[in-house]
Amino acid sequence: VLPGIGPAGTVALLLPTTFNISPVSAIIMLAGIYYGAMYGGSTTSILVNIPGESASVVTCIDGYQMARQGRAGPALGISAFGSFIAGMIGIVILSFLAPPLANFALRFGPPEFFSLMVLGLTLVIYLGSGSILKALIAAVFGIILGSVGQDPILARPRLTYGIEHLWDGVGFIPVIMGLFGLSEILLNMEKGGEKREIYETKIKGLLPNLEDWRKSVLPIARGSLLGFFLGILPGAGATISSMASYAVEKKFSRAPERFGKGAIEGVAGPESANNAATMGALVPLLSLGIPSNVVMAILLAALMIHGTTPGPLLMMNHPDLFWGVIVSMLIGNLMLLTLNLPLIGIWVRLLRVPYRILFPLIILFCLVGVYSYRSAVEDIVLMILFGCLGYFMKKYEYEPAPLVLAFVLGPIMENNLRQALIISKGSFEIFFVRPISLVCLLTAFSFLLLPLIPFIKRKKET
Repeated sequence: VLPGIGPAGTVALLLPTTFNISPVSAIIMLAGIYYGAMYGGSTTSILVNIPGESASVVTCIDGYQMARQGRAGPALGISAFGSFIAGMIGIVILSFLAPPLANFALRFGPPEFFSLMVLGLTLVIYLGSGSILKALIAAVFGIILGSVGQDPILARPRLTYGIEHLWDGVGFIPVIMGLFGLSEILLNMEKGGEKREIYETKIKGLLPNLEDWRKSVLPIARGSLLGFFLGILPGAGATISSMASYAVEKKFSRAPERFGKGAIEGVAGPESANNAATMGALVPLLSLGIPSNVVMAILLAALMIHGTTPGPLLMMNHPDLFWGVIVSMLIGNLMLLTLNLPLIGIWVRLLRVPYRILFPLIILFCLVGVYSYRSAVEDIVLMILFGCLGYFMKKYEYEPAPLVLAFVLGPIMENNLRQALIISKGSFEIFFVRPISLVCLLTAFSFLLLPLIPFIKRKKET
């Protein structure tokens, strides 16, 4: 609910609390935090006109206008019900789609996995909201960070500069808590805390009436399907899903002029889409072991910290984890609905807590969480360094998502690259003679070249 933290920051801050529980419980908890945080962002969008995270930006457009018209209750209600229905639809599709995809992925060897990860990373760079060049720079830096530590084959230290603490590599927890937790605090402190004026209206009638449901049924259905399948794509995620859903609903509407003035369809569709996208993002993670967004990268790292490798063999080796997560989502979505609507009054009071009280508490939580990871003061220093780096990255519009994804995928890509070269006795031909690998590499290469086409055309014209 708190503006400026978002799902990635929330999951990063709470990851250390899962270290002493079983892998199944840890992933269930982190997944619950993820789709719970996706819902929480709608509350601030509707009541304060400040999106809790990027995927809730679209909800501000009509949600806040509904609140100004005294209809905050139906806006919050349809947001909760839409998220619940979309979550349920997403879970059903995930249950049917992930197992066959995992069976198909069993045909993959090291060359295919390397090429698929290159494609995934390229799509994150290409589909991101900022500059492609800046995203590429962040991704390259992430790969360099991921290679710090001991060589996986020769066991020689590299890029450690004689610092023994770096022999095990740069810790994932200090990186994400710095980039997503501490950097947000620094940015908000610079702004002096966002001025939050909660629209003072009595929140009543949380259950939408029949007319509201008539207008919202199709947007919820369309948003759920659109959000799920866009969520599967690396780099697309909940933000693009919610924006695409809003555009689709405006196109389908018989009265598009109502959008931006309090149309309930403008809340129902995007809120359903961003929740469905969270379910869609789990498909490539659980079936292929490839994260499609930064939160999935954190979940991938959490699985690895708990000694579980996601991928095609996950359902075979750890069926309790896969189906445990699926069943937990059914329960979790029901809990979101039953908890959030009655507790709206508490969330409104929480929004009134001044930032000067919240900041020290969040910083303290960051320090305790990072120190509990390896009980090392060096990790606290790393978190502060990455907090400063994240601050400057956000200030100069460098997205942290490509950096984190490259940081997590880099070592896995390197292992698959070197295994493939060992199989082929050092020949790179292995990546081009295998059809799946070739298609992935060609697609990745074309995405990197596409932004250069307008530049080449301008050169020819001059």
